[in-house]
Amino acid sequence: MTLGRTFRPGAHMALSPLPLPPAAEAAARPPSAAFPDPDTERRTLDACFLGPYGENDGLLEKLVVEFLRDHVYWRRNVHPDDPPAIPTRAAQHPAYQTFEARMRHELHRLSAALKRSVPFHSPRYIGHMASDLLLPGLAAQMLTLPYNPNNVCEDVAPVTVDLEVQVGLQLARMLGFPDDPAREDCAFGHLASGGTAANYQALRLALALKAFPVALHAAGAPDIAAPADAVRAFNLAPAEGIALLTRWQRWLAAQPADERRRWRRRVQAQRIETLGLTAFFARHPALRVPRVLAPITAHYSWSKGIKLLGLGSEQLHLLPERGMRLDADALDAALERCARERQPVLAVVAVLGTTEYGTIDPVDRAVAAREAMAARGLGFSVHVDAAWGGYLATLFRNPDGSLRTREEMRAEYRGFPQPHVHAAFAALGGADSVTVDPHKLGYLPYGAGAFVCRDHRAMALLTEEADYVFDGGEDAGYLARYRHLGRYVLEGSKAGASAAAVYVTHRVLPLDHTGFGLLPRQTVLAAEAFHEAAQRFAQRMAGLVNARVPYPPDSNLVCLALNPAGNRDVAQTNAFVRALAARLRCAPDQPVQSRQFFGTTTTLRPEAIGAAEMERTARALGLDPATFGDRDGADRLLILRHTLMNPYLLDTGNGISYIDLYFDHLATLVREVLG
Repeated sequence: MTLGRTFRPGAHMALSPLPLPPAAEAAARPPSAAFPDPDTERRTLDACFLGPYGENDGLLEKLVVEFLRDHVYWRRNVHPDDPPAIPTRAAQHPAYQTFEARMRHELHRLSAALKRSVPFHSPRYIGHMASDLLLPGLAAQMLTLPYNPNNVCEDVAPVTVDLEVQVGLQLARMLGFPDDPAREDCAFGHLASGGTAANYQALRLALALKAFPVALHAAGAPDIAAPADAVRAFNLAPAEGIALLTRWQRWLAAQPADERRRWRRRVQAQRIETLGLTAFFARHPALRVPRVLAPITAHYSWSKGIKLLGLGSEQLHLLPERGMRLDADALDAALERCARERQPVLAVVAVLGTTEYGTIDPVDRAVAAREAMAARGLGFSVHVDAAWGGYLATLFRNPDGSLRTREEMRAEYRGFPQPHVHAAFAALGGADSVTVDPHKLGYLPYGAGAFVCRDHRAMALLTEEADYVFDGGEDAGYLARYRHLGRYVLEGSKAGASAAAVYVTHRVLPLDHTGFGLLPRQTVLAAEAFHEAAQRFAQRMAGLVNARVPYPPDSNLVCLALNPAGNRDVAQTNAFVRALAARLRCAPDQPVQSRQFFGTTTTLRPEAIGAAEMERTARALGLDPATFGDRDGADRLLILRHTLMNPYLLDTGNGISYIDLYFDHLATLVREVLG
């Protein structure tokens, strides 16, 4: 492209309107209140992705070229009277041509190497939590990248920092949190590199909110109805802590400037963020280090996070499962012990879609336990790790944000959602914070995780100042305050292109069952079909192998346990499944075409599911439970794990069901491995 002095005014020169507030989202979307007919649904999905065969390459190419040219016109229009810094004759210089040749050479090498990548886009990929990317997000990210905004503050990201705040409100609405910035208790969310960083933020906020009332008490704060002692202050429920923080801020704002500064310094000196854990607890010997209660299937980021905070891994108490879901009775018993022993609890974690099995923890029971224990003086936060299952919430939302009934939803599926699943999603709005990963079931590029808290007022406790980035003043209003995102988040630099990708996707596919929900709907239908196909496979292969789905799917992950017929030994079963998995794994030294399907494995562990449940599973497979042990890795049972994200798994009218093809292929592999 020749860089001349001319420029094109017009199409994209005008400033885009500011993002609509979430309350106006439903009014701005196309009229489609009714659930679409199957053909309309399928054609909508057909426009969403580049496609397994690149069917929409022309659409993506047009978008990329159009907005690349538009970006160039924007550059030329910043100061059109400036002379071009790079003359047109530069391209004819040997040094220029040498550089171009070297760059092309390395890019071609990279392109060739990337052909060994995992084909996430293919319906034949049913392994890890990855799939094709949504075109709106992919195009928006590519469009935004040349502008290179850094969402740490509005000075370097005047557009995309607003979009990130809007993304938080979009997700809040999906989860059932207050999403109107005019409300004092409006939710707040931001993007992170992934669910791990979002979980760190949840721990960080929970600790700040738990310790702040103690700092107020220690500083001798004036009468704002603060707790009478440090123990009571440390055990306030999150809502009580936020109410106390709000009273303190209002009292402080009414003081003269000098007095306001003095009290700020006084309280700040008592905060756990100033003293550190050692000095804070030494100053308050009546307090004990708080615990985090999480299911044993919780992601390893919780162990990382509690170490990172300095609380120590001993404070992470993993609770047993029942049916691969958090045992709510065990949670109640653990909280009862904590109350009896005066042991503080920082947070209870529930998982909305475990990474191994896709099962849904009883969020409703966790929220109910928080309310019951708060009445007894044991306050703690409830965090829902919905990194995987968060976007399934779109299936439960109407366009006006209201919750759909289970009876209404059941008409669209074979069995989804089961009562415990609907109860968990209905209770999401009662959690204190939630982790969601747009780069998983949001079908968006890595890394785009998200942290959302139910009441943004608590975020004031995480404020960090940097004079060279922020002006240090107190901004009026919700949207203005969070244009300085770097004050509140872990990162010092944030990719604005990710925020643009998520925001545009949510605008094109609003977060309800008639919009974005069309995608997870296909995956849940696929999981139900996969479960039924697995049962048929088990009957068909009964003479060769015992096959069982250990736990019916709550979402769109389905596991399959396999044991050669007649085998009683766990170690032999694991060796058999390992041999199957080797033929389903993407091998870097082989072309991807050498694999018919791509899958992965996970394990069933006695410590996770309990001895009784482990014995039941083993006997159903024909295994002798006595063969479990430390020898040859027989301390756990290796099983196949299938992530059914791709919306093209089912027969879509072309006569191909990839689910049926997979089980045909698996039957071939079983015979091959058994010889």
